Amino acid sequence: MKLLKTISFIATSMAVCMPLAAEDAKDTAERLREAAAVFHEVTDIPDKGIPADLISRAKCIVIVPSLKKGAFIVGAKYGKGFISCRGSNDGSWSAPGAIRVEGGSVGFQIGGSETDVVMLVMNTRGATKLLESKFTLGAEGEVAAGPVGRNAAANTDAKMAAEILSWSRSRGVFAGVALQGATLREDLDDNEAIYGERITNKDIVTKWHKKTPAATDLIAALNKYSPVRDKQETK
Repeated sequence: MKLLKTISFIATSMAVCMPLAAEDAKDTAERLREAAAVFHEVTDIPDKGIPADLISRAKCIVIVPSLKKGAFIVGAKYGKGFISCRGSNDGSWSAPGAIRVEGGSVGFQIGGSETDVVMLVMNTRGATKLLESKFTLGAEGEVAAGPVGRNAAANTDAKMAAEILSWSRSRGVFAGVALQGATLREDLDDNEAIYGERITNKDIVTKWHKKTPAATDLIAALNKYSPVRDKQETK
Protein backbone atom coordinates (compact mmCIF):
# COMPACT_ATOMS: atom_id res chain seq x y z
CA MET A 1 0.00 0.00 0.00
CA LYS A 2 2.78 2.42 0.92
CA LEU A 3 4.54 1.58 -2.34
CA LEU A 4 1.39 2.32 -4.33
CA LYS A 5 0.97 5.66 -2.54
CA THR A 6 4.59 6.54 -3.25
CA ILE A 7 4.22 5.68 -6.94
CA SER A 8 0.99 7.68 -7.11
CA PHE A 9 2.66 10.68 -5.43
CA ILE A 10 5.59 10.58 -7.87
CA ALA A 11 3.27 10.30 -10.87
CA THR A 12 1.15 13.22 -9.64
CA SER A 13 4.24 15.35 -9.03
CA MET A 14 5.57 14.65 -12.51
CA ALA A 15 2.20 15.50 -14.04
CA VAL A 16 2.25 18.87 -12.27
CA CYS A 17 5.92 19.65 -12.98
CA MET A 18 5.89 18.84 -16.70
CA PRO A 19 3.44 21.63 -17.67
CA LEU A 20 5.35 24.08 -15.45
CA ALA A 21 8.64 23.15 -17.12
CA ALA A 22 7.07 23.58 -20.55
CA GLU A 23 5.72 26.99 -19.55
CA ASP A 24 9.15 28.05 -18.25
CA ALA A 25 10.75 26.99 -21.52
CA LYS A 26 8.13 28.93 -23.48
CA ASP A 27 8.68 32.08 -21.40
CA THR A 28 12.46 31.86 -21.75
CA ALA A 29 12.24 31.32 -25.51
CA GLU A 30 10.01 34.38 -25.82
CA ARG A 31 12.50 36.41 -23.78
CA LEU A 32 15.28 35.34 -26.16
CA ARG A 33 13.24 36.62 -29.09
CA GLU A 34 12.63 39.90 -27.23
CA ALA A 35 16.38 40.23 -26.62
CA ALA A 36 17.01 39.79 -30.35
CA ALA A 37 14.38 42.43 -31.14
CA VAL A 38 15.99 44.87 -28.68
CA PHE A 39 19.42 44.37 -30.25
CA HIS A 40 18.05 44.90 -33.77
CA GLU A 41 16.29 48.08 -32.71
CA VAL A 42 19.15 49.71 -30.80
CA THR A 43 21.63 49.02 -33.60
CA ASP A 44 19.31 50.22 -36.36
CA ILE A 45 18.63 53.68 -34.89
CA PRO A 46 20.00 56.11 -37.51
CA ASP A 47 23.04 57.94 -36.10
CA LYS A 48 21.93 57.31 -32.51
CA GLY A 49 22.47 53.61 -31.91
CA ILE A 50 25.32 51.69 -30.31
CA PRO A 51 28.50 52.36 -32.33
CA ALA A 52 29.33 49.41 -34.56
CA ASP A 53 33.04 49.54 -33.75
CA LEU A 54 32.30 49.02 -30.05
CA ILE A 55 30.22 45.92 -30.77
CA SER A 56 33.05 44.62 -32.95
CA ARG A 57 35.53 45.09 -30.08
CA ALA A 58 33.30 43.74 -27.33
CA LYS A 59 34.13 40.45 -25.62
CA CYS A 60 30.63 39.86 -24.25
CA ILE A 61 27.19 41.42 -24.47
CA VAL A 62 24.34 41.47 -21.95
CA ILE A 63 20.79 42.24 -23.09
CA VAL A 64 17.94 42.68 -20.62
CA PRO A 65 14.59 43.35 -22.32
CA SER A 66 11.97 45.16 -20.22
CA LEU A 67 13.82 45.66 -16.94
CA LYS A 68 11.13 46.47 -14.40
CA LYS A 69 11.30 48.90 -11.50
CA GLY A 70 9.21 48.79 -8.37
CA ALA A 71 8.31 51.46 -5.85
CA PHE A 72 9.74 54.85 -6.82
CA ILE A 73 11.01 55.67 -3.33
CA VAL A 74 12.69 52.30 -2.81
CA GLY A 75 13.83 52.13 -6.41
CA ALA A 76 13.73 48.34 -6.63
CA LYS A 77 14.59 46.89 -10.02
CA TYR A 78 14.37 43.40 -11.43
CA GLY A 79 14.86 41.92 -14.85
CA LYS A 80 15.91 38.84 -16.77
CA GLY A 81 18.13 38.68 -19.81
CA PHE A 82 21.04 36.93 -21.46
CA ILE A 83 24.80 37.04 -21.88
CA SER A 84 26.77 35.91 -24.93
CA CYS A 85 30.55 36.06 -25.45
CA ARG A 86 32.92 35.76 -28.36
CA GLY A 87 34.87 32.56 -28.97
CA SER A 88 38.64 32.65 -28.75
CA ASN A 89 39.14 31.13 -32.20
CA ASP A 90 36.93 32.73 -34.84
CA GLY A 91 35.27 35.46 -32.80
CA SER A 92 31.72 34.17 -33.33
CA TRP A 93 29.23 34.57 -30.50
CA SER A 94 28.41 31.81 -28.03
CA ALA A 95 25.08 30.33 -27.04
CA PRO A 96 23.31 32.62 -24.55
CA GLY A 97 23.41 32.14 -20.79
CA ALA A 98 20.55 33.43 -18.65
CA ILE A 99 21.05 36.20 -16.11
CA ARG A 100 19.01 38.13 -13.55
CA VAL A 101 19.51 41.82 -12.73
CA GLU A 102 18.62 43.11 -9.29
CA GLY A 103 18.99 46.52 -7.66
CA GLY A 104 20.97 49.37 -9.14
CA SER A 105 21.42 53.11 -9.03
CA VAL A 106 19.13 55.99 -9.96
CA GLY A 107 20.33 55.55 -13.55
CA PHE A 108 17.72 52.84 -14.00
CA GLN A 109 14.96 55.34 -13.18
CA ILE A 110 15.21 57.04 -16.58
CA GLY A 111 11.81 57.38 -18.20
CA GLY A 112 9.13 54.85 -17.41
CA SER A 113 8.46 51.63 -15.57
CA GLU A 114 10.19 49.32 -18.05
CA THR A 115 13.61 49.82 -19.58
CA ASP A 116 15.61 47.80 -22.10
CA VAL A 117 19.26 47.51 -21.08
CA VAL A 118 22.30 46.62 -23.19
CA MET A 119 25.83 46.22 -21.85
CA LEU A 120 29.08 45.61 -23.73
CA VAL A 121 32.01 44.03 -21.91
CA MET A 122 35.11 45.50 -23.50
CA ASN A 123 37.96 43.32 -22.23
CA THR A 124 38.83 39.81 -21.12
CA ARG A 125 39.11 40.75 -17.45
CA GLY A 126 35.59 42.16 -17.41
CA ALA A 127 34.27 39.08 -19.24
CA THR A 128 35.87 36.76 -16.68
CA LYS A 129 34.28 38.64 -13.79
CA LEU A 130 30.88 38.76 -15.46
CA LEU A 131 30.84 34.98 -15.89
CA GLU A 132 31.06 34.44 -12.14
CA SER A 133 27.84 33.38 -10.41
CA LYS A 134 27.35 36.91 -9.04
CA PHE A 135 28.73 40.26 -10.23
CA THR A 136 28.08 43.79 -8.97
CA LEU A 137 28.46 46.58 -11.52
CA GLY A 138 30.74 49.35 -10.34
CA ALA A 139 32.04 47.43 -7.34
CA GLU A 140 33.80 44.67 -9.29
CA GLY A 141 34.27 46.32 -12.66
CA GLU A 142 34.35 49.89 -13.98
CA VAL A 143 31.07 50.78 -15.70
CA ALA A 144 30.49 53.83 -17.88
CA ALA A 145 27.64 55.24 -19.92
CA GLY A 146 28.11 54.07 -23.47
CA PRO A 147 28.50 56.63 -26.27
CA VAL A 148 25.71 56.93 -28.81
CA GLY A 149 26.25 57.28 -32.55
CA ARG A 150 27.56 55.34 -35.50
CA ASN A 151 31.14 56.54 -34.96
CA ALA A 152 32.71 56.23 -31.50
CA ALA A 153 36.06 57.74 -32.49
CA ALA A 154 35.35 60.83 -30.40
CA ASN A 155 34.69 58.70 -27.35
CA THR A 156 38.01 56.87 -27.16
CA ASP A 157 38.64 57.83 -23.53
CA ALA A 158 35.35 56.38 -22.32
CA LYS A 159 35.88 53.24 -24.36
CA MET A 160 39.36 52.59 -22.99
CA ALA A 161 38.69 53.48 -19.35
CA ALA A 162 35.71 51.25 -18.67
CA GLU A 163 35.46 47.48 -18.66
CA ILE A 164 31.72 47.69 -19.29
CA LEU A 165 29.73 50.21 -21.33
CA SER A 166 25.97 50.39 -20.83
CA TRP A 167 22.88 51.84 -22.49
CA SER A 168 19.18 51.99 -21.68
CA ARG A 169 16.03 52.61 -23.69
CA SER A 170 12.69 53.63 -22.26
CA ARG A 171 9.66 55.04 -24.06
CA GLY A 172 11.67 55.40 -27.24
CA VAL A 173 14.54 57.33 -25.64
CA PHE A 174 17.91 55.64 -26.09
CA ALA A 175 20.96 56.81 -24.16
CA GLY A 176 24.11 55.73 -22.39
CA VAL A 177 23.67 55.26 -18.65
CA ALA A 178 26.04 54.13 -15.87
CA LEU A 179 24.36 51.27 -14.06
CA GLN A 180 26.21 51.47 -10.77
CA GLY A 181 25.32 48.97 -8.07
CA ALA A 182 23.19 46.58 -10.10
CA THR A 183 23.84 42.91 -9.33
CA LEU A 184 23.95 40.35 -12.12
CA ARG A 185 23.42 36.70 -11.21
CA GLU A 186 23.37 33.68 -13.46
CA ASP A 187 19.90 32.15 -13.68
CA LEU A 188 20.26 28.38 -13.46
CA ASP A 189 16.49 27.86 -13.64
CA ASP A 190 16.26 29.62 -17.00
CA ASN A 191 19.36 27.81 -18.24
CA GLU A 192 17.63 24.55 -17.38
CA ALA A 193 14.54 25.71 -19.26
CA ILE A 194 16.71 26.43 -22.32
CA TYR A 195 19.15 23.51 -22.28
CA GLY A 196 17.45 20.86 -20.15
CA GLU A 197 20.11 20.97 -17.43
CA ARG A 198 21.26 23.32 -14.66
CA ILE A 199 24.38 24.48 -16.45
CA THR A 200 26.42 27.55 -15.49
CA ASN A 201 26.90 30.52 -17.80
CA LYS A 202 30.65 29.94 -17.76
CA ASP A 203 30.17 26.42 -19.10
CA ILE A 204 27.67 27.60 -21.72
CA VAL A 205 30.01 30.31 -22.99
CA THR A 206 33.41 28.62 -22.71
CA LYS A 207 32.45 25.09 -23.72
CA TRP A 208 30.36 26.22 -26.68
CA HIS A 209 27.14 24.61 -25.63
CA LYS A 210 24.74 23.81 -28.46
CA LYS A 211 22.69 26.90 -29.37
CA THR A 212 18.95 26.76 -28.79
CA PRO A 213 16.71 27.41 -31.83
CA ALA A 214 15.08 30.32 -30.00
CA ALA A 215 18.45 32.10 -29.95
CA THR A 216 19.07 31.79 -33.70
CA ASP A 217 17.98 35.35 -34.54
CA LEU A 218 19.99 36.90 -31.69
CA ILE A 219 23.21 35.06 -32.53
CA ALA A 220 22.83 35.79 -36.26
CA ALA A 221 22.40 39.51 -35.50
CA LEU A 222 25.49 39.54 -33.27
CA ASN A 223 27.60 37.69 -35.83
CA LYS A 224 27.09 40.51 -38.33
CA TYR A 225 29.75 42.41 -36.39
CA SER A 226 33.18 41.00 -37.19
CA PRO A 227 35.58 40.93 -34.23
CA VAL A 228 38.27 43.60 -33.97
CA ARG A 229 41.28 43.20 -31.71
CA ASP A 230 42.01 46.33 -29.74
CA LYS A 231 45.76 46.79 -29.29
CA GLN A 232 45.22 48.84 -26.13
CA GLU A 233 42.88 46.36 -24.50
CA THR A 234 43.37 45.81 -20.77
CA LYS A 235 43.98 42.17 -20.03
